[in-house]
Amino acid sequence: MPFQRGDKIKVFQKSTDEAWEPYMDDFLGVFGFITDPDTMINDPDALIEVSLDEKGTHRLPQDCLELIV
Repeated sequence: MPFQRGDKIKVFQKSTDEAWEPYMDDFLGVFGFITDPDTMINDPDALIEVSLDEKGTHRLPQDCLELIV
């Protein structure tokens, strides 16, 4: 299921994507929301922009994110 702008998320695991950087380990367990899901690209492997609580806005791989319902 593709992420939508405003979806609440949690960074729940390290990504297997090559874009994952060691500093991103600090984001594990952090909550936030989707700010730009890149729906125009329509690529499930694309990085998406998220705003993380007290960590700022970052572009992260989707396989590290969990949708909070």
